[in-house]
Amino acid sequence: MNTSFLRSLGLEGTNAGTWTGQRSFSSKKVITSHSPVDGKEIAKVSVTGDGDYEKVMAAAAGAFEEWKTWPAPRRGEIVRLYGEVLRKNKMALGQLVSYEMGKSLQEGLGEVQEMIDICDFAVGLSRQLYGLSMHSERPSHRMYEQWHPLGIVGIISAFNFPVAVWSWNAMIAMVCGDVVVWKASEKTPLCAVACQKLLTGVLKANNVPEGVSCIVTGDYKIGEKMSHDHRIPLISATGSTRMGKAVAAAVAARLGRSLMELGGNNAVIVTPSADLSLVLTGAVFGAVGTCGQRCTSTRRLIVHGEVYDKVKSQLVKAYKQVKIGNPLDAKNHVGPLIDRQAVDTYLAALDKAKKDGGKFLVKGGELKVWGCPNGHYVQPCIVEATNDMPIVQTETFAPILYLIRYEGGVENAIKIQNDVPQGLSSAIMTTNLREAELFLSCTGSDCGIANVNIGTSGAEIGGAFGGEKETGGGRESGSDAWKAYMRRQTNTINYSTRLPLAQGIKFDF
Repeated sequence: MNTSFLRSLGLEGTNAGTWTGQRSFSSKKVITSHSPVDGKEIAKVSVTGDGDYEKVMAAAAGAFEEWKTWPAPRRGEIVRLYGEVLRKNKMALGQLVSYEMGKSLQEGLGEVQEMIDICDFAVGLSRQLYGLSMHSERPSHRMYEQWHPLGIVGIISAFNFPVAVWSWNAMIAMVCGDVVVWKASEKTPLCAVACQKLLTGVLKANNVPEGVSCIVTGDYKIGEKMSHDHRIPLISATGSTRMGKAVAAAVAARLGRSLMELGGNNAVIVTPSADLSLVLTGAVFGAVGTCGQRCTSTRRLIVHGEVYDKVKSQLVKAYKQVKIGNPLDAKNHVGPLIDRQAVDTYLAALDKAKKDGGKFLVKGGELKVWGCPNGHYVQPCIVEATNDMPIVQTETFAPILYLIRYEGGVENAIKIQNDVPQGLSSAIMTTNLREAELFLSCTGSDCGIANVNIGTSGAEIGGAFGGEKETGGGRESGSDAWKAYMRRQTNTINYSTRLPLAQGIKFDF
């Protein structure tokens, strides 16, 4: 396996653990990063001990006192420079994402491109952190609101998007005047080290205070520590619903803020008028892309009876053409699951689907890939099912697609789609204007993302990303998601020589 990209990023042959890229952790404990592609060890990364954690928090708190005073456009310039560094290192970082996480090289490169795009978005945002002006009921008074930095933003990210989701949070938070402490997934720690190393070079070259961006490494206990830490006013956490509930409860107990991006159980509705060529592309990529390890992966395909058999036959044929193997080989569409535990979860889901009464159209199972004897490869599968099956109601982070039949009007399909605990992404395939508009109305999809004639998977950074119900309700990335990283302040200025009270109250003495 050619790992020259590690050398390009300055990561080969070193103990990679750093918290700002300038100082090493004192802890002797390490996380060993293994590639799911071939099972080989990539690197050892130092774990954040208690003393190291306190150093990180002290550095972040100190940096915030200066960073928040920098004009927002100047902060934006730092983010712009980081975007330029990412452009120069896109191939190497994309290869690292692919090798450490297991997604295809094109998806790894696409994830780095998301980082570049959010840098561009954040640069523009740095000149648009708008407040509002309001008319006062009192004469010679002016009212307005403005937004101020929050402080330290804690970011807990998941393995499936080891760099992009951090950047969605970090780049926006930085232009807002916040500093960030990032707890990356212990399954993909080297990606975090690489991002931090590249950013540290930009910060150091531009005399940015040390501590504006820090990483901490370790297992869930580090996330727990951050969730309970009153010095972190906002925790942005991405992961499972189970994890999110624990984090949200801990943060709420100290009256902090949390931004949750949790599980999805996403469906595509296919109506009789659908363009089936769009259905095939959207459904297959949505279901097998990233080996089904996206929170926006298509889990359910809800198809009208009139076109059900045709869609079924085309899907089965398409699945036979999916190439599974080393994700660094551009000819392959699907790489491995992240680790052995993920494979076991996938296999258990297959057993449960069979017990629930599911009929396998494309059988699943574990695969051996030539040249990658210790990789975690599985067969993407299709199961005919009903929406009320317990396994269908559950998010399985693997390439399992449940094919569900509906009859009658599109209202029936929407009811099926909404009848799960999660509410992240959704889509409808139709050329009927009324069906599309109903799907997008307040009586339609209950998800945070609702698409027409595109799949559930993937999102542009210009829109706010997030979902409802057990997906957590958070919003990241574009639109006005920046407001989550700032505190709102209402200001009233009296420029008269009198002090009239609100609501006409008289208080003379």
